[in-house]
Amino acid sequence: MKKALQTLEEHLETFVSAGGRADVARTVSVLAAAGAALSRAIAIGPLQGDMGKVVGTGEESGGDQQKFLDVEADRLFREAMAAAPVAVIGSEERESVDVIDAAAPLAVAVDPLDGSSNIDTNVSIGTIFAIFPVPPTGTGRIESALMQPGRDQLAAGFFIYGPQTALVVTLKAGTHIFTLDPRDGTFRMTAESVRIPENRNEYAINASNYRHWPRAVRDYIDDLISGATGPRGKDFNMRWVASMVAEAYRIMARGGIYLYPRDGRKGYENGRLRLVYEANPIALIFEQAGGGATDGVNRILDILPTALHQRTPLIFGSADKVHRVTRYHVDAPIREQSPPLFNERGLFRP
Repeated sequence: MKKALQTLEEHLETFVSAGGRADVARTVSVLAAAGAALSRAIAIGPLQGDMGKVVGTGEESGGDQQKFLDVEADRLFREAMAAAPVAVIGSEERESVDVIDAAAPLAVAVDPLDGSSNIDTNVSIGTIFAIFPVPPTGTGRIESALMQPGRDQLAAGFFIYGPQTALVVTLKAGTHIFTLDPRDGTFRMTAESVRIPENRNEYAINASNYRHWPRAVRDYIDDLISGATGPRGKDFNMRWVASMVAEAYRIMARGGIYLYPRDGRKGYENGRLRLVYEANPIALIFEQAGGGATDGVNRILDILPTALHQRTPLIFGSADKVHRVTRYHVDAPIREQSPPLFNERGLFRP
C-alpha cells in the first residue's frame, strides 16, 4: 500500500513539537488556507468575470498597474491575517504597512499576486510571503517591523497556481514542497528537503533588455549564448515566463539561474523587484535548498531594507551559477580597464 503523504498540518505539528515557534506554524497554516481559497478563485477564471481587468495604478510601488485579481488577492490575504498572530502586514498592493494587532509577535510581508501580467493568458502565477519576528519593544516603531535583513526571517514561502497548486515553504530547516489536493483542500508534501541541481544548462532572463544591462550581465549572457564554441564549452537554453514563481519552481526542480538585473532604463536603476516581499523570501527558500541569491555582488539576505517597496536587482538559482555571476560583477571593472587582448573572456575565464 502506498504510504500516505504527510500533510502540511502534520509537518507544522512536527515543527512545533521539535521546538519550533507555534505562532509561526499558525501563520503558515492561515496563509495556506488563503492560498487554497485563491487557487479556487483562479481556477474558475473568466467564468466569474475579467480577472485581468485594470482597476488602478499602484503608485506606492512605482506605478505598476493593478489588476482586479491583484486587489482581490490582497484583500483575501489581509483578511486571513486577522486569524493569525500577526502584528502588521506589508503588501505590494498597499502604500504602507497595515497594523492588525500591535501586541502580536509576527510581521508578514506579501506579494499577493506575482506575475499578474499573465492573468489573462492562463500562465502560472503565484503568491510570495515572508514572516519576520516583531523586534523587542524599544527597538523601533511597530510599523518598521519589516525593515529587517532577510536573514532574520522566521519562515518564507510561495504558492504557485498552475496545473497544480503548490506551496514551496521553509521554516529554516530545509525547503519543502506541498501540493494542494483539490479533492479535500489539503496540502500534502510531495518533495522533502529539496536540493537544487547544479551544473544544469538553463537560464531565465528577459533578453529584450540586453542593450540596457550592465556590462557584467551582458558578458555573462554572451558567454552562454556562445554555447559549445564559446568559453563555457557547452550549449545553454533560455527560458522566460514573466512570472517569477514559475521560474523559481522550475529551477527548484531542474536547476539553473534567474536574472532580473538593474539596467539603464528610468525606474530600473536599482532593479525592479521588491526586496522585502519578493527577493527576501525567494532568497531564503533557495539558500535553504542549497542555492543562492544575490543582487549581483551582495547576498540578498544581508541587505538592510530602508523602505517597504524598496527595489533590488535579483539573481537566484543553483549556487554554482549564482557564484559565477557574482564573479562577473566583481571582475567587470578590471575587464573594462584592460586592453582588448586581455579583455577576451575566453582566454582567462573557465
